[in-house]
Amino acid sequence: MSKKISIGVALALMMIVAAVTLSVTMIFSKQMFNNTVSNITEREALYDKISEIDSFVRKNYNGNIDEEQLLDGISLGYMAGIHDTYGRYYSAEEYAEIIKDNEGQIVGIGITASKTESGYIKVEEVYPDSPAELAGIEAGELIVKVNDIDLSLETYEEGKNAISGKAGTTLSLVVRNGTEDRSIPEIVRRKVQKPTIYHETYDNVGYIKITDFNDATYDQFRKAVESLVDDKVQSLIFDLRNNGGGTVDSVIKMLDLLLPEGDIATATYKDGRVEVLGTSDASCVELPMVVLTNKGTASAAELFTQALKDYGVAKSVGEKTYGKGTMQVYHKLKDGSAIKLTIAKYNPPKSPNYDGVGIQPDYEVLLTEDQVKNFSNLTEETDPQLKKALELAKAGLVSLPEDDEENEGLEDLEDLEEELDEDSDSEKTDKNKDDDEEEDEEDKDTSNKDEDDEKSDTKSDKDKDTEDEDTDSEDEEEEDTESEKDSSSKK
Repeated sequence: MSKKISIGVALALMMIVAAVTLSVTMIFSKQMFNNTVSNITEREALYDKISEIDSFVRKNYNGNIDEEQLLDGISLGYMAGIHDTYGRYYSAEEYAEIIKDNEGQIVGIGITASKTESGYIKVEEVYPDSPAELAGIEAGELIVKVNDIDLSLETYEEGKNAISGKAGTTLSLVVRNGTEDRSIPEIVRRKVQKPTIYHETYDNVGYIKITDFNDATYDQFRKAVESLVDDKVQSLIFDLRNNGGGTVDSVIKMLDLLLPEGDIATATYKDGRVEVLGTSDASCVELPMVVLTNKGTASAAELFTQALKDYGVAKSVGEKTYGKGTMQVYHKLKDGSAIKLTIAKYNPPKSPNYDGVGIQPDYEVLLTEDQVKNFSNLTEETDPQLKKALELAKAGLVSLPEDDEENEGLEDLEDLEEELDEDSDSEKTDKNKDDDEEEDEEDKDTSNKDEDDEKSDTKSDKDKDTEDEDTDSEDEEEEDTESEKDSSSKK
């Protein structure tokens, strides 16, 4: 009797479960159907409107329609219409340039330059192992003639453009050093590795300037760190001021050299899914570190900064950062063009996402207007932010005092160290980001992708505020293997 009851109960339960499952399935299916219908309706409305406009224009427009330009314009309008702050459409030519730029290579003679009051080209930087370096051109010299073009205010642009060209082609220059001119009858353009890492030592402190994060940055960074460690430096300074970001992949590899074991960054997607973007092993450089930041420090540069702070291996000096904590993806279209779309927020190891907020420095040091204008010419003696970073680095201070005002200049190191022992667990919280006024910062979001491979990138859509110009160009006839691959790359 009990067996029959048990079987009956079991059957009843099974029927109930089946009914509930069927009901849930029907509800879910109905929801999916309604969403699909809604999407189809919205798409039909979109296509109908475009078709209506197109039909009227083609019947009545008193002019010629360039079909390629029309498609580019429609694509641009679509991306503008979704109001993605960092989203954008790129033509095939623009996207090919982005890929090449992300490789960290340019085609030219290997200089950055600026315009003088007389219209001459002033050499600001000569890239290592470049045609310019091999020709003996030095920073500070003036290019007064390019081929047959005597440079002046009227001919500057023509002369600057004449320096650019295809790999393997030649040009001639007249270079002025002081009052003496010398002729360089032939200099051959070729691919040049653009440096993004510069390093030097200040006494026992290693200093590394990071200007960008591209595919070539990691190798340059690793060599710089190894060189400084071999030189027995006792601390490190990373200068990320005016660094607008770059690829997350390069940042993660660089941080792996500096962080103990643990997660480096995560990404949170639209559906709530959280993905670990990279981890660090237990092997790392164990030196006190200081990071220099300003409001031009953005995106991947912010991730670099906050990750070091989260693990307690570095303190930051300078100004609050830009505040970009979103991740974009480059998706290549069939015709070689591409779109960039925001797909996630990326998060530092332990701190909250700082998008729209920025990262408050542990030691705030502001520059005067004159110092900002002459930023590239500041020295150890005239740069108060660098001076403060050197004070901290030389003292080997990793922990942050609760009240830094009493310790300005680190005049009494013994008292400061005693305070640090007492307040080693104290942390400063980030303040809300001020409205950013740097609207002309460079869109540096770049990504280099392999076939069926996706890369994360955090580069800011700001134009960098600089007077320097890269006089080199990309070789349009170089085989663009990357741009011919059909994949999506995360930014």
